[in-house]
Amino acid sequence: MKAVILAGGLGVRLRPLTGVIPKPMLPIGEKAVLEIQIEHLKKYGFDEIFLATNYKSDFIEGYFGDGAKYGVKLKISKEEKQLGTAGPVTLLRDELTEPYILMNGDILSNCDFAKMYDFALSKSDADLVVGIKEFVAPFRFGNIFYDGDYVTNIEEKKDFKTKILAGIYVFKPGLFDIIPYNEFFNMDTLILKMLELKKPIAKYEITEYWLDIGQIDDYQLAQDAYDKHFK
Repeated sequence: MKAVILAGGLGVRLRPLTGVIPKPMLPIGEKAVLEIQIEHLKKYGFDEIFLATNYKSDFIEGYFGDGAKYGVKLKISKEEKQLGTAGPVTLLRDELTEPYILMNGDILSNCDFAKMYDFALSKSDADLVVGIKEFVAPFRFGNIFYDGDYVTNIEEKKDFKTKILAGIYVFKPGLFDIIPYNEFFNMDTLILKMLELKKPIAKYEITEYWLDIGQIDDYQLAQDAYDKHFK
């Protein structure tokens, strides 16, 4: 089975850490983020993995080689320009002739990729399956109720809960009819375009551990989570 990892981001929000090292190569515990992702994909049967690169592509290619040491077939896809979060797959359209996992290179998750993939195959009408995750954030303020000038009740601080895109998807080849070749094209644009065309999009809820390593504070959380979830 095949997977694509988006590893071409500039990592602006993680500077100065990404001034020398590309974001997906930042160390988490004893390994780079990409290593953890590749090994986890391999665990669930994804043995042909494409790394979509741009920023410091040669650094990534020199580190991983052909993937033999991880037991996978690895290929580096180099963008000549930024192609967003959906556009990079168009450079691989001749090789992505079956459904495949697509994930962001800054996601740390022990998602059961095989289960998600099987779910996507069961949704034959949907060319796109989006992984979603419940996001819980503490709300800083209590809620107050009143009638005219007089307080009638208060409600203590409650957690704010919502469902977010988790940066993990299953793509099917039919999407190449929608995503323009070698042009900047983001996931949100793809989703909105599919909704406009009334094309079904399925959702898969990820219940396992998940973290977006997008900012310095998140990077510290990833370090703390490594021993518990990935070592």
